[in-house]
Amino acid sequence: MVKFFPRTPTFEFEFLRTIGHARYGGADIGECLATAGRIIDGDFVSWYDEWNRTADRVREQADLSLSSGHTVSGRDALMRASNYYRSADFFLHGDRSDPRITRAREASVTCYRRAAGLFDPPLERVRIPFEGTTLPGYFYAPDSSGRSRPTVVMHNGFDGTGDECYFMGGRAAQERGYNVLAFEGPGQGEVLHKQGLPFRPDWENVVGPVLDHLLQRPEVDAERIALLGISMGGVLAPRAAAFDQRVRAVIAFDGVYDMFDFALGLVPLPPEEATRRLLADEDEELDTLLRTILAEHSVARWSTDHGMWAMDASTPRTFLGKLHDYHLRDGIAERVTCPVLVMKSEDDFAFDGQPEALYDHLPGVKVLVEFTDEEGAGAHCQVGAMNLAAARMFDWLDDVFGMS
Repeated sequence: MVKFFPRTPTFEFEFLRTIGHARYGGADIGECLATAGRIIDGDFVSWYDEWNRTADRVREQADLSLSSGHTVSGRDALMRASNYYRSADFFLHGDRSDPRITRAREASVTCYRRAAGLFDPPLERVRIPFEGTTLPGYFYAPDSSGRSRPTVVMHNGFDGTGDECYFMGGRAAQERGYNVLAFEGPGQGEVLHKQGLPFRPDWENVVGPVLDHLLQRPEVDAERIALLGISMGGVLAPRAAAFDQRVRAVIAFDGVYDMFDFALGLVPLPPEEATRRLLADEDEELDTLLRTILAEHSVARWSTDHGMWAMDASTPRTFLGKLHDYHLRDGIAERVTCPVLVMKSEDDFAFDGQPEALYDHLPGVKVLVEFTDEEGAGAHCQVGAMNLAAARMFDWLDDVFGMS
């Protein structure tokens, strides 16, 4: 494939991710190409400035359309602007106090929420009671009939938002006749930015209250609830299903068995020694070594910058150590009894080999589906190929739930 940012793989991936949301209304290809043409390869400030510039312009278009009574045009522009703002601050998370993060985040959420009320039926904002606070989410049904339907509960992963779920399967599920509940948990979106709650490995205790809330709705068929986890959600969702039998199907998009393998692959030490030292209270020598490694590894540097915030870690080493708790080892995967679709990308920079490991440990009905570079779908989570990804995941779910 043509590379727009040949010197910076993280830019290349995030550009493909942003432009790939075009299928479900999160981007326009020409707007993205024009933006990419202005960005200096590898320059974080340039990345922010140009996506923010595009987002501001598209939001102004939305305001003009809405003020003139053109609801659909305004709604569609707001959805695109929300995605462009989401992309804008992506590489700034090494300094969580940077005001540009707050500006982009607030603008993204504002645009999305304005657009949500302009759909028919609207994307309904919900607040899910959770441990003395609430989790934000959106519930959207195929129509306003209120009749009982199967429901896809979905959440994003390490760096995504609940809003983005609309472009990464939410709309695709809705147009196939499913209810959708997209929510943000600890470590994600508003729950991280505003509430300050970091990730936690016991995701079953996050999903449990979400299902309690969902099952109060009469339009939800309690016997047909699927849980879809995106990216790092590919380990969180199966974990939740292992402990909550109300989940009747899981889509691991993509599949993950053990997040700690990422840490072990980054540290040039034997696995046992690397584990011991990453979990130690102090290790100045390894701290120094990691700083050298991260200076030369753009993907790992971005991951640790964001991960220290999202997992409340003080150093790259302690962040990598925290990944030790995010796994399906010790018989957890073997507890998943519902059908599972495990998705795998041929050229996955984040989780190479993880989908196969998850698949091998699942005991019940399971399918492993691989997406290839030849199909244009070989990138992590099939970014840039959402039509194909959605077809395969929901064709499978249709069969499991008797929708086909």
